[in-house]
Amino acid sequence: MDNKRTKSGYDRQILALAIPSLGALIAEPLFVLIDTAIVGHLGETPLAGLSIASTLLLTIVGLCVFLAYATTSSVARLIGAGQRERALKAGIDGLWLALGLGILLAVGFGAAAPWILGLLGASDALLVEATSYLRWSVPGLPGMLIVMAATGVLRGFKDTKTPLVVAVVGAIVNTVLSVVLVYGLNMGVAGSGAGTAITQIGMGLVLATVVVRKSRAENISLRPAPAGILASARSGVPLFIRTISLRAALLVTIFVATHLGTTALAGHQVVNALWNFAAFALDALAIAAQALVGQAVGARDKAATAAVLRRTLQWGVGAGVVLGAIMAGLSPFIAPLFSSEPSVQRAVIAGLIAAAVFMPIAGWVFILDGVLMGAGDGVYLAKVGMINLAVYVPVAFAVYAWAPSGAAGLVWLWVAFGLVYTGARAVANGVRLRSDAWTEHAL
Repeated sequence: MDNKRTKSGYDRQILALAIPSLGALIAEPLFVLIDTAIVGHLGETPLAGLSIASTLLLTIVGLCVFLAYATTSSVARLIGAGQRERALKAGIDGLWLALGLGILLAVGFGAAAPWILGLLGASDALLVEATSYLRWSVPGLPGMLIVMAATGVLRGFKDTKTPLVVAVVGAIVNTVLSVVLVYGLNMGVAGSGAGTAITQIGMGLVLATVVVRKSRAENISLRPAPAGILASARSGVPLFIRTISLRAALLVTIFVATHLGTTALAGHQVVNALWNFAAFALDALAIAAQALVGQAVGARDKAATAAVLRRTLQWGVGAGVVLGAIMAGLSPFIAPLFSSEPSVQRAVIAGLIAAAVFMPIAGWVFILDGVLMGAGDGVYLAKVGMINLAVYVPVAFAVYAWAPSGAAGLVWLWVAFGLVYTGARAVANGVRLRSDAWTEHAL
């Protein structure tokens, strides 16, 4: 009975953290989706310009996700150790780091926009539209990075509802602003970028205010502390390196898919999009694991750490099984929604079934990523991230060299990605759990 009550208690905590986190995770992709829908009616060239510029922006934001993960880990462990004041101060330092980094990125990418976009293939009229969107959007980068850091602080306090509410309101405001600026004021693609930037700044201010109020209630200084900001930056470097390894693996996969022909590439686009969508659900569970394990490790409660680890892994693998079954089972119905070409439909179905087989492994990997982040084991994740990439690249290029084109080649590519890359991550994370080193990081 006690075991059942313990499981039930952890289940409630996991779901209370994971469900709101899922909504907040889709904020930035949702902004781009809204912009795409609005700009799409302006014509082919503005939409193509938006595509290039938004890809660059999503890459920048993706590389800065360490602001959320590192802050969640630090705050959760300090709270678990009973050091609430230090947790809030770490949060304030994280906000200052986000603000400074956001300003630097906004100025740098705003100034170099035509050159960077030119490297990505934009030219002539396309370059004009892409540059316009990027320059009107980048002022929102400080706001978006503050959203990440503040969200990390609140997750450390087990508050995932506030970021969700802000994300939902932000999506509504962004839609209204974009329509008004694009069509009402005839600003075109620039209006879409400006609407997104204004919304991101507003979201940043709201979430920063929540953190500031918490800090003032504890009489925590709001002044920037160079030592604390530097500590926040140092704690984020390993997770930044880890993110680079993940992005590199995805780029290698796309490169190979391109070589396998138009049919395989079209099928890969659909399979990859659905894999990433499923990953949001697993990421939400990983965030719950990060916060719960962080507090348990900070409290030096080995029994709670083991219990949270065990239950979140059960959730992660179970969710992977369910998502994989849905993906494979619905593949014949999903494929026609994305293409009317029979060859592409066959590639999508085959690719989805191949990817679905490895979804439970992904559930294991994502949860353990969250667990190790929550314990402050970012250096290990950075090291094995590069090792996992080194293991995957030769296998990916073997697919490049010997796999057939079309649906069969796409299956081999997803077997390589799922079995070798995701499998290598699963083994590396599992090996780490066999020692207590991951639970012994200093606060």
